[in-house]
Amino acid sequence: MPSLPIPMISALILSCLLLRLLIVDKRHGPLAMLLALCALQGLIISLAQHFQVSWARPLQPVTASLIPPMAWVAFQTTAVRKPNARDAVHLIGPFCVVAALLIQPQPLDFLIPAVFAGYGLAIVWQSRKGADALPRMRLEAGDMPGLVWQIIGWALIASALSDGLIVLVQIIGMGYLQPWIISIASSTTLAVIGVLTLSGALGAGAPDPEEAAAPREADALDTQIMTQLDALMAQAQPYLNPDLTMSQLSRRLRVPVKQLSGAINRVTGDNVSRYINAARIAAAQNSLLSGENVTAAMLGAGFNTKSNFNREFLRVAGASPSDWLAQQRA
Repeated sequence: MPSLPIPMISALILSCLLLRLLIVDKRHGPLAMLLALCALQGLIISLAQHFQVSWARPLQPVTASLIPPMAWVAFQTTAVRKPNARDAVHLIGPFCVVAALLIQPQPLDFLIPAVFAGYGLAIVWQSRKGADALPRMRLEAGDMPGLVWQIIGWALIASALSDGLIVLVQIIGMGYLQPWIISIASSTTLAVIGVLTLSGALGAGAPDPEEAAAPREADALDTQIMTQLDALMAQAQPYLNPDLTMSQLSRRLRVPVKQLSGAINRVTGDNVSRYINAARIAAAQNSLLSGENVTAAMLGAGFNTKSNFNREFLRVAGASPSDWLAQQRA
């Protein structure tokens, strides 16, 4: 009876998700390429491990080594900075894998897990710094993009650990478990990374030129920046744009991203995301008092998702929108 291996099923699902990403979401950048690589890797693993296709075996470590650097580039270019030519340096890892295949394959047992673990740790470390460290993410998304990227980073680390498990079972004479470990661990890792690339939290706002300048630590300058920012918020109301990013605010104020973030942190005690969302909640409260329903107030204030709106409303007002409105009427 014909059957499909687990990685092949994973590859088919990821391929469908890729089509959705390209056609429905119209996202054609690094995230789409990361999802495509995950689908391709599932296909290569199936051909090599299940169908015993000879030419697929040497391709398996090469395609695998492309996934961690692609995840890092996708993280950087969607959350932190715009793409640049220096991103090509991340091809060094896959190049070393190809060289090892041609010269001495034994180091691959350690090289590929090291690539996965290294990039996974780098993503976890930077994404844990919070929304202020992800200036290209929509401020409406709050801390969710950082959480999604942390999960992707840990998935890469888990993949490295599964490679270590493969080496262990070979040492203790249980090599017959290797195909199962490869199928289950790789399929799970690829599925987690692939599915999370579709998260709406990773949808960046409109790309902006990246400002590059050293942050300054002057109280008077912080006050001046906040005065300019408060004026911009009152006059132009940029917070009503659900795709607003910290880079956009930085450009409009002509203040470097890190300097703007630091000024908000020091003067208000909040990060940029909470500062912006507080203004949005105030706008939503005015809309609710004027008679608009909760959904209209949410969308008009610059929120895209009800869960984020309810969470931020509770944080700012201390009650849900309906409860707060009932309190005001009482």
